[in-house]
This record gives sequence, C-alpha cells and structure tokens, in this order.
Amino acid sequence: MVPAGGRIISITVHHLNNSRSQRILWLLEELGLPYTITRYQRDSKTMLAPASLKKVHALGKSPVIVDEETGLTVAETAVIVNYLIAKAGGRMGAPGEAAADLRYQYWMHYAEGSLMPPLVLKLIMGRVPVMGRFAMKKVQPMIDNHLDFVEGELAAREWFSGDDIGGADVMMSFPLEAARSRAGLNGSRPATMAWLKRIHARPAYQAALAQGGPYAYA
Repeated sequence: MVPAGGRIISITVHHLNNSRSQRILWLLEELGLPYTITRYQRDSKTMLAPASLKKVHALGKSPVIVDEETGLTVAETAVIVNYLIAKAGGRMGAPGEAAADLRYQYWMHYAEGSLMPPLVLKLIMGRVPVMGRFAMKKVQPMIDNHLDFVEGELAAREWFSGDDIGGADVMMSFPLEAARSRAGLNGSRPATMAWLKRIHARPAYQAALAQGGPYAYA
C-alpha cells in the first residue's frame, strides 16, 4: 500500500527463530503486503524467547505484529492471520460457501487448539528423564490419532479448506512441520507429506525462508 506522499505502509513482524512466526512471514509473502522484521533468538539452553519480546507484548511470545498504518499491535497467530487477510481484501480467507467456510474455521482453530498441545507435551516430556519417557508412550498414540485424521482429510482434498490454498493451510503448516520433525510424520501418510511438499515449493514460502533466516522445520 502506498499512501499520499509515496511512503510504503509497512508491518513489523517480531520474529523468533524456529517459531510460529515463520507462518506469518509466509502469509505476508503470499499476500504481497510490505513488512519489516525485528529478529529475536531463542536462548540456546532453555529454548525460550528473550525477555526483550515483553517490551512488544506482555506475554513475551512470538509472533507479534505492529501495523504502522493503524498503530495496532496484534498477537496470537490465528488472529494475526485473520487480520492480515482482512487487510489484503479477503484473499486466502474463507472460501465463501457455507460448508467450506465452516471447514476453514475448523482448521484455523484445530491447528493450535487440538494438534499443537500433544506435540508440545511430547517436546516437554522428552526433556524429563525416566518419567518423561513413560509419558511419551501415552502421548504418541494421541499424536498418531491426529495425524491419521489429517491424512484422511488431505486425501480427500488438496488444501485444508477446499480447492485453493488459504489461511487454514498457513495455520496448519507449523504443527505438521513439527510433527514431521519430532512426532513420526513420514511417508506412511503420503497425502500429508505431499501437502507439505506443495507448500514448501511455493515461491512465497521460499521467499519467507530467505527473509526469516534458518528454520529447522522446512
């Protein structure tokens, strides 16, 4: 967007390495919205975000964006995705047909509400001696159940909300990339692996990787 005077209105992405914020860079590239990046590095021992992120948002987590045009600070990935899609005139938003719209909203919430919790639990338990290994034996079947469910859905359609890529695919990218990295997602679920291959091949995804820096899950 170029306002009177020719100055480009930009969005600042507060980007933490190897985090959910990589999805926001990808979406911005897909939508063609101008943005800049403020970078943060995880602590090499704790893997936590630095305290400096709390100066942007009280919870000190990423992603967070600041929209120069509106002056708004926006947190939570799904909220940011919806905000940016609205800013881009609805591109990559809900398809506009009742069943597909409901499916779109389902996957937008499922990504963080259902799929990420057992993935995070497995990551945490993997760092706890003895009891953690016992707990992981309980967690992996939960993850497998989710991955089988996702596989069945992607076997029926190319994208999560229907015929075209949308915000729901952006939301689902991080948990499925994490599942491939550490939770058993592999070629035994070919439809899901094909979906990952499709998103990783997109020019906008590749451009986001170039902008965001090293990302362990691509």
